[in-house]
Amino acid sequence: MAKYLLLKHYRGAPAAVNDVPMDQWTPEEVSAHLRYMQDFAVRLEGTGEFVDGQALSPEGTFVRYDGEGRPPVTDGPFAETKDLIAGWMVIDVESYERALELAGELSAAPGAGGKPIHEWLEVRPFMAEPPTVTE
Repeated sequence: MAKYLLLKHYRGAPAAVNDVPMDQWTPEEVSAHLRYMQDFAVRLEGTGEFVDGQALSPEGTFVRYDGEGRPPVTDGPFAETKDLIAGWMVIDVESYERALELAGELSAAPGAGGKPIHEWLEVRPFMAEPPTVTE
């Protein structure tokens, strides 16, 4: 089994087929989208492939250490993750192909007008421990 992170983006990924921003959806469209995501997670819990997932608020602060006695630097010159990442899901699956299959299903969550978004999801494997070599 291998863990993969499925990242949903507010922006920064290629445009979705149904590219109406979520802040322009009706409350019913938002509810349908969240219900699809919850139902998807419940199905994966049943197969043992779901690890965790969360939708993220657009509020956030970018922080880094700037030396002893100096205040942290925030909201620097880089793109903010709060502007880019809408949410994530961690899955634990048998293969990379299965991770791609599930990401494809997840990209069909409904959006504006109840139509599938067909959004691009970023699929990233977790770094694994290198195998131990014994002699």
